[in-house]
Amino acid sequence: MNKEARILCPVCGGKKHTMIREDTELKNFPLYCPKCKQETLINVKNMKISLLDSKS
Repeated sequence: MNKEARILCPVCGGKKHTMIREDTELKNFPLYCPKCKQETLINVKNMKISLLDSKS
């Protein structure tokens, strides 16, 4: 059974609708948060989210 989790905004910590599983891999994913109005590039591998860069 795969473990699932919601992505949290790296700026404000709010939960996003985007779900990841333990086998999910994202590279240079543009994550937009309507709460803090920020777009952030992230990588996801093995349920670990790493921050790349922020766009204004």
